[in-house]
Formats: sequence, structure tokens, C-alpha cells
Amino acid sequence: MRVFAILPAAGLGTRMAGPQPKQFLELDGAPILIHSLRAFAGAPRVSEIYVAVRKPEIARVEAQVAEHGFGSRVHVVEGGEKRQESVAHALAKLPADPDDLVLVHDAVRPLIDTATIERTIDAVAEHGAAIVGLPAVDTIKQVERTAHGAIITATIPREFIVQAQTPQGFRVGLLRSAFADAEADGFIGTDEASLVERAGQPVHVVPGSPVNLKITQPGDLELAEFFLKQRAK
Repeated sequence: MRVFAILPAAGLGTRMAGPQPKQFLELDGAPILIHSLRAFAGAPRVSEIYVAVRKPEIARVEAQVAEHGFGSRVHVVEGGEKRQESVAHALAKLPADPDDLVLVHDAVRPLIDTATIERTIDAVAEHGAAIVGLPAVDTIKQVERTAHGAIITATIPREFIVQAQTPQGFRVGLLRSAFADAEADGFIGTDEASLVERAGQPVHVVPGSPVNLKITQPGDLELAEFFLKQRAK
């Protein structure tokens, strides 16, 4: 059984309002994407890593991969306009058997730790599908959107809610089948798990961490810098 990782990194990161996509912003002297790649390169059971980027960025990322010494273990492939397309492109490139495992991780979650990656691998090996999730701490309200604003329609008990993080892991055959079904039906999911759930497969949850944050706004970059300094102590 081999373990592969896919990092979709073709997004434009418009919420950062900067001159370049957020995955290329510097964090502690290296691009955010490089920190994410280091995390998976440091996981002993991950055989190969595929990063999907926009076509104009391929040469740039290949140069960064070489500069930071990842060697032939990291492959750069062309992504798509949407996350689902990027993951599909990378998934098609994997030299994997159906029973192999694949982890999909947000390129802009640079603080994922090896222990969480390993726990996710264990859960996928046992159950076939698993994601990292963080229990909700705030009260969750379901709302209806109206012309005059949102109106609460229900309060959802927190014990029934987790905030999805990544990595999200699956048997390769299962994920490929879920992607094929989604493409045939023209379905666009919010994440990989949503496609697998749609196919009727139970998805297990591995405990996540607030440190495994997704960098989407300028303040997140400062918080990530803080966590990195704490980790280095």
C-alpha cells in the first residue's frame, strides 16, 4: 500500500487582496506552499506528492521545489479553474492502485503536523475515508437568506458539528469513482469528502487543531508566524 498526497495550489487567493496568490506569500522566509510541502515530505509513509498549480506557475513552482531540495518525490502538474478540477487532474496522474491511499491537503494550511498526517493515514487505512475536523466551539445557527438579511431558522447542537480541515484522505479507487460520478452529474462539491459522502461512503473524522489554520486573510499570516515561532521554541 502506497500513500500519495495532492496539494491543490491553483487558487488566486482574492481575499488576501495582494499582488500574488496567497500560496506564494512568504512565511518565515519561504513560500506558504513550501511549508505545506515540507510537512508531507516529512511524513515517512507519504511516497509521492503532487502539487497542482496554474499553467503559468508551473516553471516557478518547479524551480522552488528544486531550490528547497524536494527532489523527484514532488511532482508539479497543471491545475484547473476550480479546486475540484485541480484535484481531478492530479488524481489522474497518480501511479496508484485502487487500494493505495491519497491525502488531499490545502496548500495554504502550512502548519499541519506529522502526527496528524499519520493519524489520518491510519484512519483511511482502516475505514477507507477520513478527514481532519475540529469540533465547533461557537453556537451554530442555520439561517434563511432574505432580501432583508439572514433569519435564523434553527440552532444546531454543537456536538453534531465539526469544522472540516485537511488533509482529507481516501482509498484511491474510492476517490476516483466519486470524482467520476460527480463529473458525470455536473456536481461541484465544497471539498473531496462531499463527493465521497454523495457516493454513500461513510467518512470518519480525525481530531484536528486550531494551529492547522487555513491562511485566507492578512491576519492569518501573522497568526501563522506566531505559531511557527512557538513551535521553534
